[in-house]
Amino acid sequence: MAVRASESAPQNPAGTGEGELDPDRRRTRGHVIRCDAHHAVIAAEVDDRLEYMENYWAVGQIVSIWVGENRVIGQTAKVVSPDNGWVDGERNHVAVHVELIGEVAPTRDGTRFTTGISGFPQLGCIAHRIRSSDLAAVFRNNSETTIRIGHVTQDPSIEAKIDFEKLLSRHFAVVGSTGVGKSTSVTLMLRKIVEARPDIRVLLLDPHNEFGSAFPRNGYVLNASRLVLPFWLFTLEEIAEVIFRGQDGIEVEKEILRDMVVTARTQHMEEARDTNMSLIRSANTAKQRINADTPVPYRMLDLLKLIDDRIGRLDGKAEKPHLKSLKDRIETIVNDARFQFMFDPSKCGGDRINEVISEIFRIPQGGRPICILEMSGLPSEVVSSVVSVLCRLAFDLALSSEGAVQTLVVAEEAHRYIPADPKAGFWPTRMAIGRIAKEGRKYGAYLGIITQRPSELDQTILSQCNSFFAMRLSNTKDQEIIAGAFNSGAQSTIAFLPSISNRECIAFGEAVYSPMRMTFETVGAEDLPGAHIRENQDAVRAGREVNLNAVVTRMRGNHMPANLTQTDDPYGQEPVRAATAAMTSPAPAMAPAPATAPQAAPATFHATPDAPPHSTPPGGNAGNAAMADAPAAPGSKMPDRSKIDALEALATKSIEQRYAEAAKNPPGAPKAPVARKEDGNSLVKRLRG
Repeated sequence: MAVRASESAPQNPAGTGEGELDPDRRRTRGHVIRCDAHHAVIAAEVDDRLEYMENYWAVGQIVSIWVGENRVIGQTAKVVSPDNGWVDGERNHVAVHVELIGEVAPTRDGTRFTTGISGFPQLGCIAHRIRSSDLAAVFRNNSETTIRIGHVTQDPSIEAKIDFEKLLSRHFAVVGSTGVGKSTSVTLMLRKIVEARPDIRVLLLDPHNEFGSAFPRNGYVLNASRLVLPFWLFTLEEIAEVIFRGQDGIEVEKEILRDMVVTARTQHMEEARDTNMSLIRSANTAKQRINADTPVPYRMLDLLKLIDDRIGRLDGKAEKPHLKSLKDRIETIVNDARFQFMFDPSKCGGDRINEVISEIFRIPQGGRPICILEMSGLPSEVVSSVVSVLCRLAFDLALSSEGAVQTLVVAEEAHRYIPADPKAGFWPTRMAIGRIAKEGRKYGAYLGIITQRPSELDQTILSQCNSFFAMRLSNTKDQEIIAGAFNSGAQSTIAFLPSISNRECIAFGEAVYSPMRMTFETVGAEDLPGAHIRENQDAVRAGREVNLNAVVTRMRGNHMPANLTQTDDPYGQEPVRAATAAMTSPAPAMAPAPATAPQAAPATFHATPDAPPHSTPPGGNAGNAAMADAPAAPGSKMPDRSKIDALEALATKSIEQRYAEAAKNPPGAPKAPVARKEDGNSLVKRLRG
């Protein structure tokens, strides 16, 4: 027989002995009418005339059920009317279905929450919404390595704390639909982490260029114009992805590339041996261990010469077309201004591994432990390779430094790099990130994943994340993935994912004491991710003109000028056409110049980058040269000579000239990757094997 809420109840420490209503404490009591190992049903009354009873038994609330001196804790999953009816202005009976999640027991120091239940509720046990002290015990994290990131949604007075050591060492994931606040939440957590762990380094892969404004005081931004990542740091698979751009059917060219890269690396090692006689013994030993993936420098010029030599020896043979195709591909990439962060000899030539590692992985930190790699300016075909190189280096640094260099790699839009489909994406990137996920915590390489589509993410790597912050998700498949990872607490919690608010999440896993529905702290508008983008948009709305030159410069790449006018000719032929037109058309009558007017400087023509001023154009004569030096007709616009000269020089400059110029201006001494003095078994030697 069911016990109705109106019947008298036994005396209980939670109640007053005056029935199911407690107007002095604004608390409504119900009674257990059904219970099993996982669920309980509570009979209660609701009176909509009493304000505090309006949402008392709402879905998602945490309730407690008295069992002796202990309180069994549950979460309301469903509320129904047993009579399938409702009468306005009167008391109505409701049946509250509760999922049992743990137990609060008194201790000498107060109360303690455990997920185990020592005694289950009996029929007639009194239930009510949990009081604040018990709710605080449910979410209390007594670890000494906690940081506050927000508050519990049900009670804003209770802090939401996470254990940052477990968050890092067991990896974490932040998931949620676009626009719910993932980037802001990650910004908040990273700030708190680097404050609590000054020794940690963060490498943030930013595909949308939005995090640069979020860390103005402790962030170091690397964009396409500042990044230096020499091509010789790439493994064979990584450099092949850049050169062949994921094309199939190029196995022959790839094998040729493998042989050429090994030879080029060995050749550079031999030159270093000849330069420094003290390296003879170590060079001979290292030569035997060099392969296509060894991070030993080599010159692209040497690689191209090796291909040329092989073409000369194989005249008429079947391999010759593949060699020519490979050479064309390499030259196209090397001369592409967008790829200068890899191939510019003035930045990437020589052994600069110390400088590269120092800048990207913040060794030393210099007060800015967070490196934000803005990738939207990088060519799309190279992004996967860049991510692979950096994740691989992060793990190798942690391993080679024996845990001294600890790095948290945060991958925004992670489903781009590690998709669920094993045939999609770049396999070395998947392997590099997967190695951090599976083995990184042993050495100090940690992983943070941010994605709006967890169902499109590699499930093996996602399963290595032991702390989750699940924000609003509307896709059913995404919800199923999170439900599968949710292994404690009320399973009905996941049902709230489609309806929770912005900045709100369901946090569960190793970093929290028990699963909780929480709200992140508010971040100031000036420190939000993408603040600079919103500032630009607001300024344009307010009437500021768009700087088209700056926009075009970014479109073309920072190595190319933006302000080419219609009369400018990037091939330097405009003066020739102007001179020819002037020679074949009658000269206009020229008005005498005023006596006080300064004489216009004659225009000069450079037939080649090295041609002297006033030289004769190719195929022309002295008359043509004179016409080229003639003053412009009134109202005509002469080309900008400096722009044409610069573009012409860039177009005609060979790879050999570029390397020769780089050799004339060698870089300064490389920075040490660590502050302390290394012995012979240095960090870089361990990296290279």
